[in-house]
Amino acid sequence: MLSLKLTIMMSILLTSMVMYLALMMSKKKNNYQEKSSTFECGFDPFKSARQPFSLHFFLITLIFLIFDAEIALILPFIPSFNILMNNWTLIFTMFFLILLMGTYYEWMQGMLNWK
Repeated sequence: MLSLKLTIMMSILLTSMVMYLALMMSKKKNNYQEKSSTFECGFDPFKSARQPFSLHFFLITLIFLIFDAEIALILPFIPSFNILMNNWTLIFTMFFLILLMGTYYEWMQGMLNWK
């Protein structure tokens, strides 16, 4: 029991020391405003470095991830096709109906229109 307590205390001490050293080594020595700003040929930047983000790209990414996850759920059913023909057909049909209803909803909401 004493050995376990000693091991735990040593691991906590060693972890704390490593975290403290990493914290001290990561501190920047020069905290000047000019040195921490972006460099653009010695002049101040003309505009913000961040560009406005189109929400449409985000929606397309979400739609892709949803369809990709659905395909990943369909693939494991393929080897069991011969074994469970009746159950598989029912599950597969319901899954695709839900998938098609989601696609139709996205189409009607205008999420698939590229403007």
